[in-house]
Amino acid sequence: MTTTHRRVFHCAAIAIGLALLAHASASEPPSGIEIGVAAYTFRHLTAFEAIEKTKECGGDVFEFFLWQKLSPENPKVVLDMNLSDEHIAKLKAKLKATGVRAVNAYFNNAPFQDKAGAEVGVRKLFEFARKLGLRGLTGETTPDQLDLVEKLVKEYDIQLCFHNHPHNPKKPEYLNWDPKYLYSLMEKRDPRMGFSVDTGHLVRSGIDVVETLKLYKGRAHSVHLKDIKEARFDSEDVPYGEGISNIAGILAELKRQNFRGHVAVEYEHTTDHLLDDVRHCITFMRNHLAK
Repeated sequence: MTTTHRRVFHCAAIAIGLALLAHASASEPPSGIEIGVAAYTFRHLTAFEAIEKTKECGGDVFEFFLWQKLSPENPKVVLDMNLSDEHIAKLKAKLKATGVRAVNAYFNNAPFQDKAGAEVGVRKLFEFARKLGLRGLTGETTPDQLDLVEKLVKEYDIQLCFHNHPHNPKKPEYLNWDPKYLYSLMEKRDPRMGFSVDTGHLVRSGIDVVETLKLYKGRAHSVHLKDIKEARFDSEDVPYGEGISNIAGILAELKRQNFRGHVAVEYEHTTDHLLDDVRHCITFMRNHLAK
């Protein structure tokens, strides 16, 4: 199939899917699964603009990442745990106005850098999440900080979603690509200590996503859903159904498990037709989860 044919196919699929999209996004999510977008998809925009694009593409929920600029009116303000109460109020008002619900935030582990003052920094992160009404936080906490994180997960009733990036042959010390390793860190901890499953990174690492979801059952709290061209470290994201990630099978497994969390479209590669691709991915999810 040529690139031109793919674009025509996407437009046709989107046109069909959008006939039901308005009703679907206003009602209960299919199978209880929340459908949305990870802010990193729109990292070239501010958080306010990314929320607007999420709504425009048919998403119901949104996952922040904590170094995006806040808004066109506040282009120097960074959305992170140091955000003022005034700006948090504006952010919540923006979410309410668009009808998009924020459920999670990806953090960059900055609170853990100061080992001596880690609890102060991590508590500030959890306070930020509580003020925004987030269900969870996503990151790659180091194993030596998991006791601290678990303590705050219990205190704040906020999930910790351990994220995975791909296996990098140039960085053999990085182990978080391996689901069995991550599971070994979490299996005896509070059930709110779970996983943000990045399907693209798993496939890039040569790992079967459906089998990983089976291993994580009950602890998979969120999903960054990606389809990719091929199983290699730098393989690009493609619209759902065009790659090798078995997106339909992943959605079927989530539905089988009675998954209750959000599934976010996340693109890490730039494209001239980003909005069309995100719309296609959201429509693809709704159609498959409604079966």
